[in-house]
Amino acid sequence: MFHARLSITRDDIVAPVSPRLFGSFVEHMGRAVYTGIYEPGHPTATVDGFRQDVLDLVRELNPSLIRYPGGNFVSGFRWEDSVGPRADRPVRLDLAWHSVETNEVGLHEFADWADAAGVEIMQAVNLGTRGIAEAAALLEYANHPAGTALSDQRQANGRTEPFDIRVWCLGNEMDGPWQIGHKTAEEYGRLAAETARVMKWVDPTVELVVAGSSNAEMPTFGSWERTVLEHTIELVDHISLHAYYEEKPGDLGSFLASGVGLDRFIGDVAQIIDEVTVAQGLDKFIGISVDEWNVWDQTRFNEVDKEPLFTGDWNTHPRLIEDEYNVSDAVVVGSLLISLLRNSDRVNMANLAQLVNVIAPIRSEPNGPAWRQTTFFPFALTATAARGDVLAATIHSDTYDTRAHGTVDLADAAVTATDEEIVLFLVNRSSTDPLTLEVDLAGAPAGAVLSAQSLFAPEGGDRFATNAVDHQDTVHPVELSEVTLADDGTAATVVLPALSWSIVRLSARSAA
Repeated sequence: MFHARLSITRDDIVAPVSPRLFGSFVEHMGRAVYTGIYEPGHPTATVDGFRQDVLDLVRELNPSLIRYPGGNFVSGFRWEDSVGPRADRPVRLDLAWHSVETNEVGLHEFADWADAAGVEIMQAVNLGTRGIAEAAALLEYANHPAGTALSDQRQANGRTEPFDIRVWCLGNEMDGPWQIGHKTAEEYGRLAAETARVMKWVDPTVELVVAGSSNAEMPTFGSWERTVLEHTIELVDHISLHAYYEEKPGDLGSFLASGVGLDRFIGDVAQIIDEVTVAQGLDKFIGISVDEWNVWDQTRFNEVDKEPLFTGDWNTHPRLIEDEYNVSDAVVVGSLLISLLRNSDRVNMANLAQLVNVIAPIRSEPNGPAWRQTTFFPFALTATAARGDVLAATIHSDTYDTRAHGTVDLADAAVTATDEEIVLFLVNRSSTDPLTLEVDLAGAPAGAVLSAQSLFAPEGGDRFATNAVDHQDTVHPVELSEVTLADDGTAATVVLPALSWSIVRLSARSAA
């Protein structure tokens, strides 16, 4: 059995927990919208055509904000197509995903759905094929109260009050040559700066996210951030990073340590922000928005699925990257959530990409059921339990060697605390053995164990086990029985199963 020690102190605070760390993403891509959140005629469909069964699962997942409508899709999108009477909306080719977009669901419909789901909208604007004027017009349409042509048009289309969208993304992955309207850092930095300036004139209260690198392996990573921030840092509030992870053949160890890679990515971007801020003599905080992150089998998509998609027929809502997630994937998603919490002094927004069907925690079938994938559980439990402050978590752990990340700890942890509760989010990266975690609570005494759950391979130890349409509950959290708390509340012992993500909720001593 492996061992680790975790120490926490109630006064050693990293940052308050930002609810926006637990965002998600709905793109007009594949079946995320059509037969995902929206399917008129489905047995559970509401009068507006949205699937109630999916909406119920979204509420259970508990995301805080949803990035919309893309993604690559947004770089060819004309927002005007998505408003007004549905019968008058044009059908367009979506070049980003070689699909047909009907525009049956647009801004008004999605905003109504977001209200029902209890989520905030994070709106992206098209800086691929469009620019300053169109972004400013969409903002005016969405947020200006009344008395202008665009705000009056919104009211005529059925929305009397403004949408009041607070967070806006200035384009998407503009560093990527796959992106419609791909630009150099200099080109994008100038365009983003002028767009930001005008959008702030329209509504000075909005928060703007400038597009950082699509991944840490981009050849322009670092220089892209520096150039873009040199143009925009006085005008924007956040810079994005996108991070996807996959298990490479024969390298489970690196995959399980994906959180280490995310830590480094965030740290590198934070350093560049600080350097540009100092160089420009500014006293300003620029947050990091990890507004696309997940586990995704990109190798299969690029080598198997991509060519048929882009050379085949033009279809509406084709099945696209509907990855079926296993136990290992869920443990990594849990570990990535730990990384986001650990870096919450720099990361103030994050979006699991995506929400339904497309590399998503929720799956649905047309005219059929909806269910939770394995990755649903760590996200839902973390989004619900992480409250108050993120505490610094000092870990001393047995280690192992990885190809991608060097020597890493077998144990990973994040801790949040309120006056009433201390919550431990824990991962055992060993694929073979349990791990005994000794928790030093002298600096944050606990009163009782409120609950303890763990997600790991079901009986038989199959880490490839999944939840699917014909076996929807194979993988789910179970009670974690081996948790003990000292009588004085200053120490705890938790035995973590092999290859597992766990959550332990303790009452704070003063609340016991």
